[in-house]
Formats: sequence, C-alpha cells, structure tokens
Amino acid sequence: MNESTQKIVQYLNEAHATELALTRVLQSQIAMTPSGTYRSGLEKHLGETQNHAERVQRRLGELDAGSNPVQVVVGVAEGVLGQVLAFAKTPLDLLRGGSGEEKVLKNAKDACATEALEIATYTALERLARSVGDHKTADLAASIRQDEQNMLDRVLAEIPKLAAAVVGAEVDGDPSFDVTKTGAAEGVREAKKTAGKAARQARKVPGVAQAEGQVKGAVADEGDLAIAGYDSLTADEITSKLTDLSQIDLAKVDVYERKNQNRSTVVGRIDTLRGDEPWPSYDEQSVTEITTALRSADDNSARKVATYERAHKNRAGVLKAAQRRDVAKA
Repeated sequence: MNESTQKIVQYLNEAHATELALTRVLQSQIAMTPSGTYRSGLEKHLGETQNHAERVQRRLGELDAGSNPVQVVVGVAEGVLGQVLAFAKTPLDLLRGGSGEEKVLKNAKDACATEALEIATYTALERLARSVGDHKTADLAASIRQDEQNMLDRVLAEIPKLAAAVVGAEVDGDPSFDVTKTGAAEGVREAKKTAGKAARQARKVPGVAQAEGQVKGAVADEGDLAIAGYDSLTADEITSKLTDLSQIDLAKVDVYERKNQNRSTVVGRIDTLRGDEPWPSYDEQSVTEITTALRSADDNSARKVATYERAHKNRAGVLKAAQRRDVAKA
C-alpha cells in the first residue's frame, strides 16, 4: 500500500469511527424524542448513518486496508474508541437539562455540532482523495457530505420550534410531552450496559483510556469526577488524592480543572502522573490480577509495574510481587 492510499485509509477509518459513534448517539436521542417532524428526521438520519458506515467500510475493503497490520490496529482502535465515547455520552444525552423539552433542544444543538464535524471530515477526505486521483473515494465522500449538510439544515430548521417548546414547558408550565414515556429510561439502562462491555474492549488498546478520559472531562460536571466535592476542595486537598486515580480519571480531572479554576499546582501534579500504564487495562485490575500477571511478565514489565505503582496507588501487594519477580529472575 503506497503512502497516498495509507493516508486515505487513515481518513476513511476516522470517518467510519465517527459514523459508528453517531449511530449510538442517534439511537439514544430518538429514544427520548417525542413523535413529530424532529424525531422523523432523526430516524431518517439514523438509517443514513448506518448506510454511511457500511459504504465507508466497503471502500476500506476495496482499498485492501486489512492487508496492512498497522492500519488494521489503527482502524480498530479508532472504531472502538468512537463507540466507547458515544456510549459514555449517551446517558448524558438522556439525563441532561431540566424538562424533556430542554433535553431535546440541547441534544439538537449537539447534533448541529456533530453534523458540522462530519461535514468537515468528509470535505477533507474528498479533497485529499481528489488530489491523489482516487475519484471513487472522493465521490463517496461528497455524497455522504451532502447527506450531512441536509441533516444540519433540517436540525437548524427545527431549533426554533424546539426552543418554543422549552418556553412552553419551563416558563408557561405547559409541557408538550412526558419524557418518561418516550423510551428514555430503557435507553439509559441499555446504554450503560453496552458501555461497560465496549469500554473494557477499547481499553486494551494503548492510549484509548487517556483519550476517553479527556473527552469525558470535556462534558463532565463536578459530580462526574472521581474526587467527591471537587469544587470545594483546595489545591492541596486535590493533589493529595490524585495518586489513587486511574489514567481515565486523571484525564477527566485534568480537562475539568483546566476549563474551570486552572490551578497550576493541580495541573502540574496531574502532568507528573499522566502516562502509559504498564500494560493496557492495568488501572482496572485488582492486586490479585496484577500479581498473577507478574508471574509470567518479563523483567522490563516488572520494573514498569514497580515504578508506576509507586507513583500511583502504591499498593504493598503489587510492589512485593514486582520485587519478588525481579529477585526470582536475578
């Protein structure tokens, strides 16, 4: 595979990951949107989005993307990460805001941002493909981009009506629908169940955990953080609790802190703790699981475990196991 094709495959993988993520987000939004023109538009675009994912995947197959091991790993990581981030966002889509009308309006605003991102993604893909003579990929990107533009126009046209519904519900006290009867509650339960499975799979890919934390932090409220009562704590109180956090939670706190108080002592301490786990999913493993893994680990892995563990949770059982592993090999 030449360099130009590799670059096109990279952009196609990014587009495919976005389509997979959007599929889950649309399903969650449809679950809580009442019948009407906006819900019909969402349902239509869900079908289009599923079709887009299939078409992009088919084009990847035609370009023989599976023959390049590096591209396969990148594609899998991007696809799984995209789904995980969508799963993580789904409960927020369903629970955010006050009235059901406000939830729907906020989701519509998010939809505009998502469509704009997709339009930019496919515009870049089309230009790249056209520049290197891959007109088939360019035509595919142009076709999908038009669908995204149509959806953006459709959502923008709905927003005035959705805003009026918010006024009716929250100002005039005249709600237009009952959110508990749209399927939202069941959507939350299903999303949370699926999210756990997808997250465990994705975190096996190096770097995914930190990326997931950064995106979650961008939309997090104080209650979403792993440190209780975060906003009321001093910088010293927060830094004393950071070593117990996983890479995901560190990334969440990092983004949240930077967009709020942005205290240099907190941000600086997080920077010293951010880094690769000794192996993927390490932060989620118990002492027993880690000590079991150390029995078959090589010397380098044992040293990484000891260094990482001392800087983070500093669990005696893990440190002893890592030391015994080194002694046994000496």
